[in-house]
Amino acid sequence: MQRCCPPASVDQADRSADAALFKALADPHRLTMLATLARAEDEVCVCDFTGALPLEQPTVSHHLKILREARLVTCERRGTWGYYRITADARDRIEGALRATIPERVPV
Repeated sequence: MQRCCPPASVDQADRSADAALFKALADPHRLTMLATLARAEDEVCVCDFTGALPLEQPTVSHHLKILREARLVTCERRGTWGYYRITADARDRIEGALRATIPERVPV
């Protein structure tokens, strides 16, 4: 194949973990939940999300499960209710994935 320019150096790193993290963030309701937890002084009950979002309880629980599986939030069960917190390293992990994908450029 004839080329129009010199070949680019294509990044060959395994981006599976970063993609999974970004996939967990790729929903406006999950971002709202994460933003709420990041700003909360204490844990947030699942009922707060159910009452504030245009979602039924099973859907809220599904979104929180995805955030839990991505290790962005933790949950403590108290009776029938779940209380959620953002993990201590959530911001660092998101920033790390973003930096690994789109590093700071060194001026030429």
